[in-house]
Amino acid sequence: MFDNLSEKLDKALHTLRGHGQITEINVAETTKEVRRALLDADVNFKIAKEFTNRVKEKALGQNVLTTLQPGQLMVKIVKDELTELMGGETEGINLSGTPSIILMSGLQGSGKTTFSGKLANYLKTKKSKKPLLVACDVYRPAAIDQLHVVGDQIGVEVYSDRENNDPVSIAQAGIAKANSEGFNVVIIDTAGRLAVDEKMMNEISNIHAAIKPQETLFVVDSMTGQDAVNTAKAFNDVLNFDGVILTKLDGDTRGGAAISIKSVVNKPIKFIGTGEKMEAIDVFHPSRMADRILGMGDVISLVERAQEQFDEEEARKIQKKIAKNKFGFDDFLSQIQQIKKMGNIKDLMGMIPGAGKALKGLDIDDDAFKHIEAIIHSMTPDERSNPSKLNASRKKRIAKGSGRDVQEVNQLMKQFDQMSKMMKMMQGGGGKKMMQMMGGMKGMK
Repeated sequence: MFDNLSEKLDKALHTLRGHGQITEINVAETTKEVRRALLDADVNFKIAKEFTNRVKEKALGQNVLTTLQPGQLMVKIVKDELTELMGGETEGINLSGTPSIILMSGLQGSGKTTFSGKLANYLKTKKSKKPLLVACDVYRPAAIDQLHVVGDQIGVEVYSDRENNDPVSIAQAGIAKANSEGFNVVIIDTAGRLAVDEKMMNEISNIHAAIKPQETLFVVDSMTGQDAVNTAKAFNDVLNFDGVILTKLDGDTRGGAAISIKSVVNKPIKFIGTGEKMEAIDVFHPSRMADRILGMGDVISLVERAQEQFDEEEARKIQKKIAKNKFGFDDFLSQIQQIKKMGNIKDLMGMIPGAGKALKGLDIDDDAFKHIEAIIHSMTPDERSNPSKLNASRKKRIAKGSGRDVQEVNQLMKQFDQMSKMMKMMQGGGGKKMMQMMGGMKGMK
């Protein structure tokens, strides 16, 4: 996420991080390089220029030249300005209605239908809502089928009417169903449309007027860069939407849309999509995103994801097993499943300060655990419970069954043994207190 921009900003700020003489000239040179980095990320020239002018003005106004740590102060100023450029404060979603009506809009191919499912899943699992998805794309072949598949995948009901070609009446019928059957959120998935298509833009304007949604969200593919910003402006002129959703931030995005869309349409980014799985949705936090862009990581989001998957009862069971030296591969497998639910591995690693730079150029497979899982699944239940029984012949059989080398089985055994010893050591006072504290953190805000 934003790897290229992060690298260029890091180079731009490198001079002021050193211990050499800091002058007004190299502050100017640094801000010039920052502007180049933003332009390369497809940020609008006017926005990039205004941004760097503010950074330079604040830098000189805060005596960067005479401070003991000018590089750190400069990074802080850039971080604060990036945060402000992307919206400043985190914006929540408006769920005030009964039911709350959310209208999804966007271009063709922006990932709107998939994100409708992600949003429904988020509201169901994180906000304890009962959402209803409504299929109002009457143009795209198999669009209704796609939404039904998504709904089945997340356990959310979908309302559709294949005999009706009027999206306004379909939306109204879906809301009527929600009212009569106790759904408290309605997510209307509309057809993708081009901003230049007057007929289609009038249609979504009519839907908006008929259903009066609490939230109108514009879904945009972040990989389209500055075009996404221009399209958002055209849609906003017609719909006056409430917020933006950026999809495909896990792809090869330059970051221009995320950085400049708020300043163009004056509407907040509310959610981002970070992968293909239904759980790959995050609330957009401008400050945390600025940290990630500047290579500072995002430890808060990482902890929040861990807390969401933290099972206190399971943790107590594992704690008892460790104390009795009965921690086995089935327990190890369950821990892997919890990690996988947190999101794709590269995204998680990018949340660790400094890891993004260290991982540059590395292709981290989202299925990084599949080989380990294959080896464990090739063990018998008795072998998983009693790893000490794994002799040479058994390891050979497991390697053959999982399609891996015996060397990989040995390596997993060694890693498992080291981890078991470490966890055993943590059963002492300090480790026990830390595990209890992790349990208590789940209720923290």
